[in-house]
Amino acid sequence: MIIGFDGKRAVQNNTGLGNYSRLVVDSLSRYYPANSYRLYAPVRRANPRLTPVLANHNVELLTPATAFGRFARHVWRSYGMTSQARADGCEIFHGLSGELPFNIRSGGMASVVTIHDLIFRRYPEYYKAIDCRIYDYKFRRACADATRVIAISECTKRDIMEYYGTPAEKIDVIYQGCHEQFGAAIPPEKLKHVHRQYQLPERYIVTVGTVESRKNQLLAVKALALLPRDVVLYIVGGATPYADEIARYADAHGLSARVRRLEGIPFDHLPALYEMAAVSSYTSRFEGFGLPVIESINSGTPVIACTGSVLEEAGGPGAVYIDPDDVDGFAEAAMNIMENPSLRAETVRLGQEYTARFSHRAMADSIMDTYRRALDRQQ
Repeated sequence: MIIGFDGKRAVQNNTGLGNYSRLVVDSLSRYYPANSYRLYAPVRRANPRLTPVLANHNVELLTPATAFGRFARHVWRSYGMTSQARADGCEIFHGLSGELPFNIRSGGMASVVTIHDLIFRRYPEYYKAIDCRIYDYKFRRACADATRVIAISECTKRDIMEYYGTPAEKIDVIYQGCHEQFGAAIPPEKLKHVHRQYQLPERYIVTVGTVESRKNQLLAVKALALLPRDVVLYIVGGATPYADEIARYADAHGLSARVRRLEGIPFDHLPALYEMAAVSSYTSRFEGFGLPVIESINSGTPVIACTGSVLEEAGGPGAVYIDPDDVDGFAEAAMNIMENPSLRAETVRLGQEYTARFSHRAMADSIMDTYRRALDRQQ
């Protein structure tokens, strides 16, 4: 089977949609090596996170084949990518980031689209109005045009059905696995290196993700005032207006020395940061899935997460769940985990048993099943 992918995010994005795109292609390449996998992207850029995927013998990165396509890249991605994939012999085309070419129905191929979330529909206040309209048009059309739709959680499936009227029988829920380095044994020297580099204290809370109001990192900052003074919060994420808001709050409440933001850290440092943390925090108000919850649990650290979206689906018994505005609840959960080693160990054990379902093999097998169903319907 020859499978084509919209490879823009795999090439250009280092996190989020880029990680998902690379993981899907790499996992399929590994577990189904007889197939050929072709990533179509408007440009070819050096990306060290994509390099190992392209090293697989059955994976190829392709850019516009015509001068017009190279000149009008947006037009090529919306229309020309279809004809090029079909000319290359692709039997199925997979849009990995909620989009499909606008002419995919007439392209002579079965098609699949992955929808990660519809947060812009549920919480439009977190987005620019123009972005909401663009996302809504592209995602709605992709769900209508695709032979089959992949939702990365039951929560996302419900939203697709509610907002776009897509039939339940057209949607397959396929969970995303996290990188295998989360849960792998970390050499003692690596732990020591990370500990020294970031000057980690004895007890700290870590939260990983884009620093924005929807992610709600301020909840953990507020809870610090109720926790022992030796507990420090590490926020792993870039500079944003919300990060500035957090810094102002910490300064006004005498917490600046206990709130530290880490930006641009190497990906291979994250497992150690999780593993050595007393508690991990992921208090987002709404998510399509919540990969950091699984990363933390696999690294052996229980999570404090929020109710109201998909996080309970992601973490199962490996997390404690609170209301996204419950400062006292956060502090109480953190203290229970830090002061009760047996509770901590049991939470991790149950959580890791639960997250075993999010393996790369399980994801690859399920995606191949979706491809087969799409091809059966196309014929």
